[in-house]
Amino acid sequence: MQSGTIYLVGAGPGDPDLLTLRAARLIQSARLIVHDGLVDPAILALARADARLISVAKQRSKHTLPQDDINALLVREARAGRDVVRLKGGDPFVFGRGGEEMEAAQAEGISVEIVPGISAANGAAAASGIALTHRESASIVSFVAGQCKGLSDQDWAGLAGKGRTLVIYMGVKTAPQIAEKLMADGLAPDMPLAVIENACRPEMRVLRGPLAALPDLVEAEAVKSPALIVIGEVTARVDGAVAALAKELAA
Repeated sequence: MQSGTIYLVGAGPGDPDLLTLRAARLIQSARLIVHDGLVDPAILALARADARLISVAKQRSKHTLPQDDINALLVREARAGRDVVRLKGGDPFVFGRGGEEMEAAQAEGISVEIVPGISAANGAAAASGIALTHRESASIVSFVAGQCKGLSDQDWAGLAGKGRTLVIYMGVKTAPQIAEKLMADGLAPDMPLAVIENACRPEMRVLRGPLAALPDLVEAEAVKSPALIVIGEVTARVDGAVAALAKELAA
């Protein structure tokens, strides 16, 4: 029996209108979709009526399936001759563990196609009117995961500051440690930032403040995942008053 193909598909930041044409066509034609919890229900609604949908949703410290089991599921279904659409929020190769799933499939001789998506960072920034790079404010952008193991031991020095933008994925739960770490590494307490919750969705919120106030901001506003933290001068360009407010609050 000929094996099926595994399609690692980026579902983009949430809005179905931001899917690539390739992603939309695969979702609409797929008989089997294995999806993450961050994929918006409106995107899953594009699937055909007889499609089999399997959720492998992950939350902090709570996984429906461990990653090794997800890899095994994809390989098993493909070996049975079924094409599999593996649907991931954002882009599959940006904090989506798509690389691990691709390698697991290729190790078993399974064909894999990568369908990139608009990343959560790009979608959230665009929806918030934040230019991640700007000739007058930032020529460097860095992406980091805020809930990885050994966070305190990682070297983030130089990732944020003048002329730089730092985008933190999965940083809501570790906001106090993130703020403490960055300030300990020399980042100014009044550095402006934005917390973007539910980007590209009707319930999207954009919260702004200085770095020193990040923990209080997240707690007071009860920020929930999915959310991104964008740190840098570019976040203050949307509203000139933000920078002044940040300095006032940090004083």
